Amino acid sequence: MNIAIQGIKGSYHHQVAVNLFGENIELTECQNFSDMPPLLISKKVDVVVMAIENTIAGAILPNYNLIDEYNLYIIGEYFLPIQHQLMALKDQTIYDIKEVWSHPMALEQCRKFFRQYPHIKLIEEKDTAEVAKMIQERNLSGIAGIASKKAAEIYGLNIIADGIQTHATNFTRFVILSAIKETEKEYFNKASIKFSLTHQTGSLAEILNIFRDNNLNLSKIQSLPIIEKPWEYAFFADMLFEQPDQFKKAITELKPIAYELKVLGKYEHKNSFLV
Repeated sequence: MNIAIQGIKGSYHHQVAVNLFGENIELTECQNFSDMPPLLISKKVDVVVMAIENTIAGAILPNYNLIDEYNLYIIGEYFLPIQHQLMALKDQTIYDIKEVWSHPMALEQCRKFFRQYPHIKLIEEKDTAEVAKMIQERNLSGIAGIASKKAAEIYGLNIIADGIQTHATNFTRFVILSAIKETEKEYFNKASIKFSLTHQTGSLAEILNIFRDNNLNLSKIQSLPIIEKPWEYAFFADMLFEQPDQFKKAITELKPIAYELKVLGKYEHKNSFLV
């Protein structure tokens, strides 16, 4: 199986790919999220692993647009606990470090830790694992990176501070994307949809009432502006339910109300964030 990820080996995307599909996979490494959907469409990869939201930083809004624009289909999800490690060459200590390079989100999630070390300058880079690789390949003294334990193992770096994220409950939700809508599974208990509404009083409330009346637990709702229609918004929603028929009935009731309705995926939620 060929899987596209954002970042390189040792990244959190790589960790999710391995956790889901095992070590015997072929990786296609992408610098940017926007590089991945065309690979699916052209059948150069089988699936994409894409981060969609974080419990601290919130939703990654551009990725919702990518899923919608390329008509990708969500076939699964994975919740990864994010544990940030500070790593450097093996002869370095925290007091040797002058700069820390990492992804902006990783730096932000560890900012409280670095208040103890005002001599350290924080530098934004594109990818956590890429920094670990650069430190190893260039033998960079005085430079540390923030990345996963897997990155430290792959690139032979020493972890000089473990679990430096500010909040212990730091999870990122990843979705698994396909270009092909799967044959409907016999059982699914979660779905993702996109819908748009007219400027009519109570229209959103009417939608929410349909979710309630069909016992759908709305686990996420996110509004995004419709670029070609100023001051109009599309809504992306995730919902949990016990039986597929509950979702099917709700969709039937939504169709006359929403002027655009797209099912982005139907899949099984397994509480993987508890693993």
